[in-house]
Amino acid sequence: MIEVQNLTKFYNDFCAVDRISLTIPKGEILGLLGPNGAGKTTTLRMLTGYFKPTQGTIKVKDLLMPDDTIKIKSLIGYLPESAPLYYNMLVYDYLEYVAKIKGIDTEEKRLERFKELSKLCGLSGIMDKPISTLSKGLKQRVGLAHAMMTDPEILILDEPTSGLDPNQIAEIRDIIKAIGKEKTIVFSTHILSEAEATCDRIAIINKGKIVAHDSTKNLKQSVKKDSIIRLTLCDAPEDEALALLKNISPELEIKPVPSASKEEASFEITTLNEHDLRKDIYLAVKKTDWILTELNKETQALEKIFQDLTREDA
Repeated sequence: MIEVQNLTKFYNDFCAVDRISLTIPKGEILGLLGPNGAGKTTTLRMLTGYFKPTQGTIKVKDLLMPDDTIKIKSLIGYLPESAPLYYNMLVYDYLEYVAKIKGIDTEEKRLERFKELSKLCGLSGIMDKPISTLSKGLKQRVGLAHAMMTDPEILILDEPTSGLDPNQIAEIRDIIKAIGKEKTIVFSTHILSEAEATCDRIAIINKGKIVAHDSTKNLKQSVKKDSIIRLTLCDAPEDEALALLKNISPELEIKPVPSASKEEASFEITTLNEHDLRKDIYLAVKKTDWILTELNKETQALEKIFQDLTREDA
């Protein structure tokens, strides 16, 4: 659906986007992650035709930017970070204004579209409300309805949940997932849990460059870091438990951590060994009279991957 090759954008001497290449198939939800100033918004604005690239190509279906910019824009619904709403208008009046601008020329067609958008975006209870009185979450829903007015094939959303509370984030996330069943969606965010829960693939961008691009599962598997095992034992003297664990493998880095009870001894075990040591730990503890109450291996968190790939010295 979207193919980007060597996309680059300079502001005078500053390179905001540096030779980005992406292929986004039809029906995929792609999350663009990155710290503030990484180049996410500039990339999305080039994809929508709002910014002209310094170099590189953007192809949408069989259309090429900038030659077919008007046709490409007709395929795209765009929601910038700050939804472009007229606060002095009622929600219904605003949507009618947008519909007329976008060429929905009969009242019957507009009403039918408003019913669909009202159900999808959860607007049925606020159609007669002034936009200025709405919460930020509801304003984002109105902005999303604006972006979807002509039922575009592609949705590009710039930080659609920025500034929302957890409940509002979950609501917008559910809307995006529902829309994503039928459309291609590209959205930027710095909320990692949101991207992990919503996206088919993730592209992490830092200093204008893509530093990782894959599914969440593959990203976790491809970045090999220390394994963390969390262990809690009941009725185990801490010094004896520590000695037992050290005998399992010399590669273990063992750190006692506070326990919920005085009868418990808890440890955080770090190892570079790819072998899962939980079986060895279980068999060692089984030979004692201690009770094993926790034995968990942490997976590589997306947050840790993000931090490693976007830190200053990366």
